[in-house]
Amino acid sequence: MKQQTLLVAVLTYRRPATLERGLATMLRHVEKLAQDTDRAISPSIVVIDNDPAESARSTVIGFHSDLIRYVPEPVPGISAGRNRALDEAANHDLLVFIDDDEEPQELWLEPLLDTWRQTRPAAVMGRVVSQFEAELDPWIAAGSFFRRRRLPTGTVMPVAAAGNLLLDMPQVRRAGVRFNNSFGLSGGEDTLFSRLLVRAGGTILWCDESVATDFVPADRTTRHWVLRRAWSHGNSAALVDIHSTERAIQKGAARLRSVFRGILRMCGGSLRFGFGTLMASHRHQARGLRTAYRGAGMLAGAVGVAYLEYARERRSQTWFRRPAVRRPGNSG
Repeated sequence: MKQQTLLVAVLTYRRPATLERGLATMLRHVEKLAQDTDRAISPSIVVIDNDPAESARSTVIGFHSDLIRYVPEPVPGISAGRNRALDEAANHDLLVFIDDDEEPQELWLEPLLDTWRQTRPAAVMGRVVSQFEAELDPWIAAGSFFRRRRLPTGTVMPVAAAGNLLLDMPQVRRAGVRFNNSFGLSGGEDTLFSRLLVRAGGTILWCDESVATDFVPADRTTRHWVLRRAWSHGNSAALVDIHSTERAIQKGAARLRSVFRGILRMCGGSLRFGFGTLMASHRHQARGLRTAYRGAGMLAGAVGVAYLEYARERRSQTWFRRPAVRRPGNSG
């Protein structure tokens, strides 16, 4: 069996504690895989630091392992970091993305590989489960906002998130897709990337056995954060839908769809929130308000307004921008 090369890419920005914890577990997985002669995989890890101060360098060097490399990426934005990972994997067969606030569980790499080897899809998406730093507010818990879906392994996915994702690099290179820098500060870059990968003929499969834990700090379990995130997700969904079209008439149709969907969610969510208030139901209040916020974000995206979730300047200066209009597939 021909030995294949696999690169695990960890994107990081000023999270030394969770990065160190996650890397320790990733390294154990990679060392185990390197010794597995049946799978014939040559694995390694690259940590891509998006902090200009290179704050993760000492954490990576502290492992004293030849299996981990440190690479700084000075261009701000998550798209720049993900594209750097694609470049680092230019001579590799497989690339696995995992975030710096995640830690693999006991089953992680091997199920991704096994699912990929069955039919050789362009990508395999694993599960991510949440672990909380503090007890959840009853309103947040009732909304089930952090409950992730589960699907049978082998389910075909129309798009994928990059929190726990394996890519077949020859197929990605043939498709000519990269992460679009227009979404580097707003998010949604992985949705657009995977949508374009599928459009180019690639298949994305779900792997339910591969699991990574997402550590959620207390400041991300507040009502304010959840509602802002809902607005952001609705906003990026509309922008991705518009940006993934080519012709002006298609973009116009995508904008109209986002307007319609946004208004529908705002109205439906507001009604559910009102019903929840009358019935004193935390669940209906929470789910309704989040739906309304998501709709508002979609409506804003339809007119070209974007929320820069990953901007580094003061929030008062970075809430909104109008993204440049570029053809799908462009990275800039």
